[in-house]
Amino acid sequence: MSISNAQATPSIQICRIMRPDDANIVGNVHGGTILKMIEEAGCIIGTRHCNSQTGDRCVAALARVERTDFLYPMFIGEVAHVSAEITYTSKNSVEVQVNVLSENIVTGTKKLTNKATLWYVPLSLQNVDKIIEVPPIEYSSQEQEEAGKKRYEAQKLERTETKERNGEIIMSVSLPDRQTKEPYTVAFSQSSLIHLVGPSDCTLHGFVHGELHSSQSMSGVTMKLMDEVAGIVAVRHCKTNIVTASVDAINFHRKIKKGCVITVSGRMTFTSNKSMEIEVFVDADPLVEAEKGKYRAVTAFFTYISLDKENKPLPVPPLKLEGEEEQKRFEEGKARYLQNKAKRLTDKERQQ
Repeated sequence: MSISNAQATPSIQICRIMRPDDANIVGNVHGGTILKMIEEAGCIIGTRHCNSQTGDRCVAALARVERTDFLYPMFIGEVAHVSAEITYTSKNSVEVQVNVLSENIVTGTKKLTNKATLWYVPLSLQNVDKIIEVPPIEYSSQEQEEAGKKRYEAQKLERTETKERNGEIIMSVSLPDRQTKEPYTVAFSQSSLIHLVGPSDCTLHGFVHGELHSSQSMSGVTMKLMDEVAGIVAVRHCKTNIVTASVDAINFHRKIKKGCVITVSGRMTFTSNKSMEIEVFVDADPLVEAEKGKYRAVTAFFTYISLDKENKPLPVPPLKLEGEEEQKRFEEGKARYLQNKAKRLTDKERQQ
C-alpha cells in the first residue's frame, strides 16, 4: 500500500492477489469482492483526510456509490491494484475517485477493470449522529472545483429522490416454491439472504470505548452480499456462468447497526438480448431496539451478463412478466438500459 500525504490531492493504493474464495466456480472474481476493495480504499482515504484537522475524531461513512462498470473480468491469481484519490470536498462530504487495475503477474499484462466514484460523510466517533465538517482540498483550477460542485449537487438530488421513493416502503421478496413457478418469471428467480450484523462485519473504526456505535464501516460487506444475491438471481434465470457488468448508483439511506438482522433481496426487473438488470435492496431489522421497526437501508440495481465456457456473451432468456407492477418495473429498467447505452456510445465517440 502506498500513500500520498499531499493535502492538494490525497491518494492511496492497495493491492491484493485474487484467491479461489474470491471467485466463482469457473474462476471469475465476484463483482462483490471488487466492490468491497473499492469501498475499503475509499473508507481509508476518506477517514484519513477527515481526521487531518484538529477536533472530533471521525470515520468516513459511505453514503453513495455512483454507477460502476466492470470493463473486464478478473481471474484467480491476478493482482488487483485499487487506487483512490479525493477529488472534491463539500462542507460535509468527500468525493473519492477509484480506479482498479488487474495484473497478470505471469505475463505482466495490466488492464483497467473498474472506475468508481464514492461519496462519504464523516461521522463523529463521540456522537455517531453528528456529521462534522470536512477539511477542504486544493484544486488545480477553478474549473476543476466547479465540475466537482456540479457532481456533488447532482448526486445529492438523486440520492434525495431515491430515498423518498424507497424510504419507508418495505417491499418484501417472498421465497417461492420453485416447483410451482414458471421458469424465466420474476417469482422463479427472486432470492434473499438473511445476515446478522456482528463485530466481524465492522472495522475497528466502529468501536469507541468497547462499544460499537455504528456499522457504516460494514458497507463493503453489504455490497458484497448484494452482489451475491444479484448473482443468485441471475444464475437462476439463465442457468449459465454470469459476471457483474455494472452497478447502478448504490444509495445508503440509513445506518446499519450491530445487532441488526439484514435481509438482502433481489429480483429481476429487465432483460435485454445480452444483459439482466436486478433490483437489490437491503432492509434492516433491529433486534435490540425492535420497537423502531424494520427500515430500508440500501438500494441499487445490478446488471449481469451470461457467458459461455470461453467467456463470450450468451443470449439472455427473455423475462416473462406477470402483472402491471412487473411491467412497470420492466419499462423503468428498459429506460435505464437505453440511457446507459447512449452514454457509453457518447463516451466512446468522445474518446475517439
